[in-house]
Amino acid sequence: MYRFFSPPYSDYRKLIYHLKGCQGLRHKGSSPFTSIVSAAKVCGAASESPSVKSLRLLIADQDFSFKAGQWVDFFIPGVSVVGGFSICSSPRLLEQERMIELAVKYTNHPPALWVHDKCTLDSEVAVRVGGEFFFDPQPAEASRNLVLIAGGVGINPLLSILRHAAHLLREQANKGHGYEIGSIKLFYSAKNTSELLFKKNILDLVNEFPEKIACSLHVTKQTTQISAELKPYITEGRITEKEIRDHISKETLFYICGPPPMTDFFSKQLENNHVPKEHIYFEKWW
Repeated sequence: MYRFFSPPYSDYRKLIYHLKGCQGLRHKGSSPFTSIVSAAKVCGAASESPSVKSLRLLIADQDFSFKAGQWVDFFIPGVSVVGGFSICSSPRLLEQERMIELAVKYTNHPPALWVHDKCTLDSEVAVRVGGEFFFDPQPAEASRNLVLIAGGVGINPLLSILRHAAHLLREQANKGHGYEIGSIKLFYSAKNTSELLFKKNILDLVNEFPEKIACSLHVTKQTTQISAELKPYITEGRITEKEIRDHISKETLFYICGPPPMTDFFSKQLENNHVPKEHIYFEKWW
């Protein structure tokens, strides 16, 4: 459960001053930026798994925006290394509450260590959006199906896309206009059910839109009994090429995020099955 902290921002000029010394730093794999650097305050924190901590950040700059699937450069005062963390919330949350959500896996990387060991609910940081991996359809565009393939903490940008797709479905149902999305299928693999992040969020969306959203949750090293609630959605073993191949169509877009070997495998298999390259999007994390 999130714990919230939402007093007014303190004077964060020192933070922006610190960033001027960080402008030349990029995390591994980053691309050039044109987006806004915004101060942000940690206003919520939760344990998503034994190794992953999620944060809610209140964004100071009203012009800050992102597209579902993108990541942020994460600037921490006193830490010279810049973090790079995918946003797992929908752009709608930012529009409504000026907040974004991140989920960070414990590693020895200094920004990840700071999130797990030093971050508090009143911590001030700064963020800047980057990345070419996103889903941002316009109302007049052709309807597409989505297949989302996630491994481990690679669920983060795909959850953002899934949540954005759900928002588009609600908008279409409530207003009768906007982008008309097709079906969405999530394939998500982790070592065991405790490492499957955001299980409740995912199943809530499946239950809200049973005719549109489906998921297949895979566990590769499960040693304990699977709960009755999860069992209908769980497959023991890796995601297979056949499962993905069964969803290939000319109307389908594929988004893949996970360890590089997994991402390379599925993007190559899709190409071998004649899926156009412009219908395959992938993000590698490491």
